[in-house]
Amino acid sequence: MPKMKTVKSAAKRFKLTASGHLKRETANRSHILTKKAPKRLRQLRKSVTVGAVDEPRIKRMLGL
Repeated sequence: MPKMKTVKSAAKRFKLTASGHLKRETANRSHILTKKAPKRLRQLRKSVTVGAVDEPRIKRMLGL
């Protein structure tokens, strides 16, 4: 059988944590930032973990 290919778009967006969960950046932080509150922008800086429902699908994309 041929090797599994990594979905490169997913590889750029998700990182694996030490505990085996997936980390992702939050959305809504790229443009039109003037109308967003400073508190909201501070909270959007943080990365969050991927939901448990989506995790198996993304892990398969990454070849894990």
